[in-house]
Amino acid sequence: MARKVKLVSHITVGHFFETHGESLKLEPINSSDGFNRKINEPSLNRPGLALAGYIDHFAYMRVQVLGNSEVEFLNKIDSEIRRERIRTICKTDIPCIVISRDARVHQDMLDICEEFRISLFRTPLNTMRFINSATFHLEHDFAPTTTAHGCMLDFRGIGVLIKGKSGSGKSETAIGLVERGGALIADDHVKIRNVNGKLTAFTDDFSRGFIEMRGIGIINVTNIYGLGSIRPDATLDIIVNLRPYSDLNEVDRVGITRETDKVLGVDVPIVDIPVAPGRDTARLVAVTALDLQLRRLGYDMAAEFNNRLSEKLANTTPPSPFTTHY
Repeated sequence: MARKVKLVSHITVGHFFETHGESLKLEPINSSDGFNRKINEPSLNRPGLALAGYIDHFAYMRVQVLGNSEVEFLNKIDSEIRRERIRTICKTDIPCIVISRDARVHQDMLDICEEFRISLFRTPLNTMRFINSATFHLEHDFAPTTTAHGCMLDFRGIGVLIKGKSGSGKSETAIGLVERGGALIADDHVKIRNVNGKLTAFTDDFSRGFIEMRGIGIINVTNIYGLGSIRPDATLDIIVNLRPYSDLNEVDRVGITRETDKVLGVDVPIVDIPVAPGRDTARLVAVTALDLQLRRLGYDMAAEFNNRLSEKLANTTPPSPFTTHY
């Protein structure tokens, strides 16, 4: 199924600070003139070699992080060499510089960053903790995303995307799963991102917890079912298509083989469930989710039945064509 994919080529330093500054405990220590600079890669770099004079292969497109080693090195070298080395890396169009462990920033660093309009931040986090946390945030910022029309829920740890034509009963099924202990992630407009091969579904903050019910209107799921009835995101584990009952003959009845749908390059299992008056669709989707959970634990109900049937046929002696029956 073709989907429009959004790829992120860069984010600005200002966006990085506004979005993640609080969790990373970033404190700006110069002007905001460099907030328009671009971060072009989701990785970070420690410029120790560049500050020592080796500038070849310098990862200038990344956020530069100075820990205790880099700061102490700059404090101990000759002042003229220090200014030259700092100016050299600043000339390469780096996005910004972060000083970890609340280390004291040398005046030369402040002056040269102001000269080149490069944002300088300080954080109390130790160097590796900051790098790990910032990398996690940047990977989410740069992750390719797409959208899907449907209802996304987490049911007992399985992320289920319910799809179907308008009026097929997606919202009613979603509410039925919420009443069985599920949590609503998104209704109608589901966003999906791929971070290192893992698909995560979410929605915009303003619409989280709301769902449209035909004949009733927009309802706030949290107000009716409590805080446990919603979640900000969930892993996309399976797609359930609600299909008209007239398509019954086209639907797999055994479940030995599972079709998949490729979402952002990742194969996601897909199951078709016929919808008809009187069928408890929410219960069928719940059973589908629990079946997937069992498969992940190594137990395949359809495969077990198929093996039993094969053993039964293998152990059954066919009647002789010369046997006379009276």
